[in-house]
Amino acid sequence: MNLNINVNRSEEHIQIELAGEIDAYTAPKLREELMPLAEEGKPVMIVSLKDVSYMDSTGLGAFVGLLKAVRKNEGDLKLVNLSARLERLFNITGLSDIIDISSKSEGGVR
Repeated sequence: MNLNINVNRSEEHIQIELAGEIDAYTAPKLREELMPLAEEGKPVMIVSLKDVSYMDSTGLGAFVGLLKAVRKNEGDLKLVNLSARLERLFNITGLSDIIDISSKSEGGVR
């Protein structure tokens, strides 16, 4: 399966909409696209997972790396529009304690 990445920038934040699957095959594309954005130093990066149908541990690792890069540049990472399944995955792994996640939309991200 493919992973589609749509990026919208504003002065205050970067909004990213992901669609597809995040796994061992697509996580490198996710890192390649999002890491340079994390280094831009915007205060907030908001990532919508509304249309993400599947994520494995490789995807979780990509978000941990992204979080580190965003914080290194004094920013914040928010994951929004998580399905119940993805929210459970972040809760079970304890990542919801270090990454700001929400099942609701935020900042105009659908």
